[in-house]
Amino acid sequence: MNTKTRSRNPVARAMLSAGLMAATLGSPLLATAACSPCAARNRSGRVSNPCAAKNPCAAKNPCAAKNPCAAKNPCAAKPPCAAKELTRPANYRPYVGDQGELIKLGEALFKDSQLSTNGMSCNTCHQNYGAFQPSFAQPYPHVVQMAKSAGMSQVHLDEFVQFCVVNPLAAKPLPWESKELAALTAYVADLQKGYRPPAAKANPCAAKNPGAAASY
Repeated sequence: MNTKTRSRNPVARAMLSAGLMAATLGSPLLATAACSPCAARNRSGRVSNPCAAKNPCAAKNPCAAKNPCAAKNPCAAKPPCAAKELTRPANYRPYVGDQGELIKLGEALFKDSQLSTNGMSCNTCHQNYGAFQPSFAQPYPHVVQMAKSAGMSQVHLDEFVQFCVVNPLAAKPLPWESKELAALTAYVADLQKGYRPPAAKANPCAAKNPGAAASY
């Protein structure tokens, strides 16, 4: 069969093409170049391997950006309520009820985390008189260091209760004439009766100064 005959026969042409492809693919080097997208160069040897491009994942890691959570702690911000919102309103008339009943209710509220929005309770900080300053033993109104951050120079006991509800407990102030505020105030007043400020430790630096002896 001559060349012209083979070229006119579609079966022959298909067989010839298959043979050439088989021969081509039989060469390991050529097979790699033709079939592997990650080969160093393409068949022509002129185009660089696209797989050799710089890995886009090697770019700067966006997760390495400055951590937004590292910003200034919002909990350290100034208390959200100013003195006006924590000060007794004009013509204030607190709830009046049985003192024993109010103290009992106040104790329950003092230990109730549902009074807050952050899972804390008054008892979280003040269990066994914890976190009370020595000034807690003084009659109210008096200076409370923590309340000074809200611009309050002196506070009544119910105002201090409101301050704690709003700030450490992150809740809204209790209604001024509510039974709940009267109960918490009554219980804290009862706690105050049994509070004894811790004894001040002797300052070792206050010992007699040897340099104060008579000079020779």
